[in-house]
Amino acid sequence: QTPLLDTESTLDYGHSLTQASSEKIWRAGKLLFAHLTSTRPGLIRDHKHHLRHHRQCCSGKELVDWLLGAGLAVQTRSQAVGVCQVLVDGGVLTHVKQEWHFQDKDTQFYRFAELELSPEPGAGIRDAEELLEALAFLAQLGPDALLTMALRKPPAQRTEDELELIFEELLHIKAVAHLSNSVKRELAAVLMFESQQRAGTVLFSQGDKGTSWYIIWKGSVNVVTHGKGLVATLHEGDDFGQLALVNDAPRAATIILREDNCHFLRVDKQDFNRILKDVEANTMRLKEHGKVVLVLQKNLQGGSSQPATARSSRYFVMAGTPEKILEHLLEFMRLDATLYDPVDTLLGDFLLTYTVFMPTAQLCRALLHHFRAEPLEGSEQEKAAYSLRKRRKILRLVSQWVLLYGRLLQGDRSTTALLQNLADLASRDPRLGGLAQEQAQERRRPRAGGRGGGRHPPRSVPPGPQARSAAHWLAAQEEGGLSSTCAFRAQDKGKAVRGGGDGPLGGAGTLSPPPRPAVPYEIYRPDHSCLVTVLPVNASVRDVLRSLAPRLGRDGEHVLVKVNSAGDKVGLQPDAVGVFTALGLNERLFAVSVEELGSLTPHPEQLGPQVGSSETLDLISSKDLASYLTDYDWNLFKSIHQVEMIHYIVGPQKFHDVTTANLERVMRRFNELQYWVATELCLCPEVARRAQLLRKFIKLAAHLKEQKNLNSFFAVMFGVSNTAVSRLAKTWERLPHKIRKLHSALERMLDPSWNHRVYRLAVAKLSPPIIPFIPLLLKDMTFIHEGNRTLAENLINFEKMHMMAKTVRVLQRCRGHAHAPLSPLRNRSPHRPEDPKAVRISTCSEQSLSVRSPVSTWAYLQHLKAIDSQKELLRLSHDLES
Repeated sequence: QTPLLDTESTLDYGHSLTQASSEKIWRAGKLLFAHLTSTRPGLIRDHKHHLRHHRQCCSGKELVDWLLGAGLAVQTRSQAVGVCQVLVDGGVLTHVKQEWHFQDKDTQFYRFAELELSPEPGAGIRDAEELLEALAFLAQLGPDALLTMALRKPPAQRTEDELELIFEELLHIKAVAHLSNSVKRELAAVLMFESQQRAGTVLFSQGDKGTSWYIIWKGSVNVVTHGKGLVATLHEGDDFGQLALVNDAPRAATIILREDNCHFLRVDKQDFNRILKDVEANTMRLKEHGKVVLVLQKNLQGGSSQPATARSSRYFVMAGTPEKILEHLLEFMRLDATLYDPVDTLLGDFLLTYTVFMPTAQLCRALLHHFRAEPLEGSEQEKAAYSLRKRRKILRLVSQWVLLYGRLLQGDRSTTALLQNLADLASRDPRLGGLAQEQAQERRRPRAGGRGGGRHPPRSVPPGPQARSAAHWLAAQEEGGLSSTCAFRAQDKGKAVRGGGDGPLGGAGTLSPPPRPAVPYEIYRPDHSCLVTVLPVNASVRDVLRSLAPRLGRDGEHVLVKVNSAGDKVGLQPDAVGVFTALGLNERLFAVSVEELGSLTPHPEQLGPQVGSSETLDLISSKDLASYLTDYDWNLFKSIHQVEMIHYIVGPQKFHDVTTANLERVMRRFNELQYWVATELCLCPEVARRAQLLRKFIKLAAHLKEQKNLNSFFAVMFGVSNTAVSRLAKTWERLPHKIRKLHSALERMLDPSWNHRVYRLAVAKLSPPIIPFIPLLLKDMTFIHEGNRTLAENLINFEKMHMMAKTVRVLQRCRGHAHAPLSPLRNRSPHRPEDPKAVRISTCSEQSLSVRSPVSTWAYLQHLKAIDSQKELLRLSHDLES
């Protein structure tokens, strides 16, 4: 896993500071106080403010300034404020007037609990590493503390940033998952924080007047009624108290705290009624046979380009049955609708996410039914015009569907039958023939960087029957659409795509087995010999073992086992698919008998290199290194199919025959790159050379950021920030001041506080092409998926689908250009020969050109070797600088 995912997993905003070990917070505060008194003894002193004396304290601003300048890996003021808030919540730091929230001001004063925090005799250098770990722990808890502080503030005092933080928290609370984002923003402005300390406390009793609606943020409660006793237990994310407010009736039950220290988010009756009134006024519920089948909400904002009357009358789909959502789409979509329309997103939302809630066979049946259906009312002319318009819309929808999925639809019987039927039906109607030809030409039309967006009005095409078979329909899409996902020859070391086939690995298919590129599978035996078999990328474990059976012999039944560098073994189920492309860094597949399983050991290559390659890196300038990495990463990035992100998050439970090979390949490369950086530094024995290598990697990160390759930028920075590297004090001391300053500036982009606000603001200012930070995109998708129900009251939560599709569209926006973000190498001679006499000993002069040939450099970067064991990296680090 990446450091982001490891770190962020502890930052669940529903997690209270009291759940963390208070002893650990206290110990962290003790170490921090000891470091402060030894480095800035004058910071804790007497202050006078407004004629009042405050003894032995420091201002909030002074403490934040010290944290930022103390070299403790605290990069931003918001991160430092979060650390201080954790200390206040933990009782380590107290305000002179006992106020509960920390303020970064000159006029607010704080004291450490000095008596208990007195430094221990002999404490000093030996606590340096523990101090860094303690600060990292406090920084992890900081965002949670800041959110709690924002919720405790009176609503009128909350800043815009705090309101945004509360809104982002609401995105992950199931009690409000069915509400629109506009309602969640209104709630963020009125929510109040309430805490109750003791189990058994009665929050309110049956028969009381209803005054508030509650959401459980942390803890649990029992619901008790007269005569029945305990009727339910509610947990985090559940809500209660809404019924009394809606009906203006007394409380229907008694709520009793089930455990200590419960936290609630409260909405008072006046605010609740105002928001509810706004929601109801702008919501339309359509019913069939007494049941709600579609929920629409009026969009009062709309697009700026629309007339006010159009904006005020436009409704968005919030929820509905799959069939009703499709019917609404066909009723209101334009004939020139596109997947990436920035204003009317319904078509794109539906096509990107339909597999989550509607099997492809069901979609095909519904489309064919709508195409054949005839209206029952109106004159013959009106019915003919309505039918023609609806059929043109269906052809448009199918055209965009095929444009998006392309070869992923091949091999699916229901899709093939639908396309064949539509082609036959369209050929019988001269009015539809021109449209079929026009859409075929549009699919062939080249698109920059695969962008299917923009509004292209239909071009005039001579009418005429166009009997296009399903194969022709898909083939036309192949010609114009698959270029969008970038056909290239992948050379992914040691994985399923080594020497692989052209084009994206196509693993995002959700349909019955379409043709996949064949790739070589490397399967190892217990004696570490390697067997190679060529199979489709989505081959099952059963298929792999069957293809190897003649070479495995008949000595017992064989199983396929995944083994990592630590020797951990995971047996793979026979029906599992895509297991080779899903391998992590330094993982291998072994085919073994049950008897051989116990003695199985990792292949020596899995342990990583024993000698670094700093001499090779000396031959490549950091700018050229960044350019090669960006070209390589761009090829990987543009191969990701948009729907792979959805399938990756929703997982194999929903899509049994799906592989997400292209996305997994990018994630594996991210991990490979960050561990490669740490490995090279820990395998460089000479401190001077190691400092030079560290300097190169910092400059490499700067060039990657400049080239808008943010994924590799984060990977390199994570490698430099690895504990095994950050503890090498003698190495860091040798860095020039200018490089240290550059490193500090780059580190600010890594700040995770406020939901990675620094990074998000920076990306918003960039124009495509961009290679974004993929792990953060996946984190966003995970929060949307886990924080919002897919099914609410037997209706599809289409607001969730919209949020998922919006995140997926980031890929398309970032790829809105035909070339890599920055490719200075394109003007270079592709085969400049190496000159052994020109070898540079150092990379001091980045103005000089690399002396290593592009071919050998490209080969080196495709086959990076890394140690992925943190324990081994730390051992090497301690051997270098004990």
